[in-house]
Amino acid sequence: MERARIRVFDTTLRDGEQSPGCSMNVREKLRMAHQLDRLGVDVIEAGFPIASDGDFEAVQAVSASIQRPVIAGLARACTPDIERAWQALKSASHPRIHVFLATSDIHLTYKLRISRQQCLEQARDAVRLAKTFCQDVEFSPEDATRTDTDFLCRLLEAVVEAGATTLNIPDTVGYAMPAEFGQLIETIQRRVRGIERVTISAHCHDDLGLAVANSLAAIAAGARQVECAINGIGERAGNASLEEIVMAMRVRPDLHPYDTGVLSDQLYPTSKLLSEITGVSVQPNKAIIGRNAFAHEAGIHQDGMLKNPLTYEIMTPQSVGVPDSTLVLGKHSGRHALALRCEQLGYQFERRELDEIYRRFVILADKIKTVEDRHLLELIREAREQAQRIPPGHVGELPLAIAASAGAGQTRPSGAYFSKPLAAPLPADSKTCELPLSKVEQHSEQEDYLWGV
Repeated sequence: MERARIRVFDTTLRDGEQSPGCSMNVREKLRMAHQLDRLGVDVIEAGFPIASDGDFEAVQAVSASIQRPVIAGLARACTPDIERAWQALKSASHPRIHVFLATSDIHLTYKLRISRQQCLEQARDAVRLAKTFCQDVEFSPEDATRTDTDFLCRLLEAVVEAGATTLNIPDTVGYAMPAEFGQLIETIQRRVRGIERVTISAHCHDDLGLAVANSLAAIAAGARQVECAINGIGERAGNASLEEIVMAMRVRPDLHPYDTGVLSDQLYPTSKLLSEITGVSVQPNKAIIGRNAFAHEAGIHQDGMLKNPLTYEIMTPQSVGVPDSTLVLGKHSGRHALALRCEQLGYQFERRELDEIYRRFVILADKIKTVEDRHLLELIREAREQAQRIPPGHVGELPLAIAASAGAGQTRPSGAYFSKPLAAPLPADSKTCELPLSKVEQHSEQEDYLWGV
């Protein structure tokens, strides 16, 4: 069965930039736009041209430089905004004017102070004007999810007749629940005449933490464009996260059988670039691109990861551009992860020596959040010194262990005692014990599995 194609409309440079602290200058917007082009998004909303001279220049620069995707500029439903948007967009290979007007009674009464009929006429006339400049016109009824459904459908029908090519349904304040948002999309498809000639889009905010869920519900109900932002940035709690939507469809094609043009291995580089430009980092536990998204500390998880990464990862880190999974040494870690890090530092131990290192490690890890390499080296040194002070049961020369890296294919002799380090000491800037995932010697599996709880 042919899979439906979902257009990805990225609003990082417009709605995303409206996040406090996330504003970008012309050079930064252009740099980010080039990366969004490499990512493969279908539409880049480059800014709000009438908002400032800087935003106008940014939209103009992106329009002139980025050739493949559609370049959109936002405009209120009034003549000055639409004319200004077109002036910024006219050099684009694929320009789009994105017109919006609030439609909910609370906005009409308290913000715009106009009637429903005036709203309908203003929206229709604005789309007609935009159409004289540009064939690709998107219309958004702001606060659609709190708009009377009958009025919303009448207004959408009017802008379709006026020439709109995309109808974007915004959950502007993050109010909707997935089931009702999906139902709203279905209602619009059923009741708006001419809907078959246009693309339905969804633009969801995350005030209740449901932006991605609502976006996926809209797609399932028939929306074929989704508006989102890198790292989920945007007004207040943010927009739907682009990386989460894309990977939800990639990981669960059984439930979401849709394709996008996004190159998923560019997700992490794009996220990192945005954080660098804005100076705003994502939270460590952010899905897909957070620092902890592919990091494991719990012993049971680490044990499973060392045996088969599929035990605890539903996608590979490389599929989203993350270099590798990491095993973080903390109080929940097990001996398998500890043994792996010791090998990477140049040490291999017999089981009883590893047990002693692990005993000391657990005591230390219970006191500090994360055990760093310098801590681990100190534990190894202390354990070696103590072992050397205790006379062996049988006097004789102890064989010297041959240290080998995990990937070198060498084996150490049986009965080896403490090994020597593989290479020179670590540099002074000690790093946290975050281990790239690789093979490690397996001990008695069930015992280690339980030990690492």
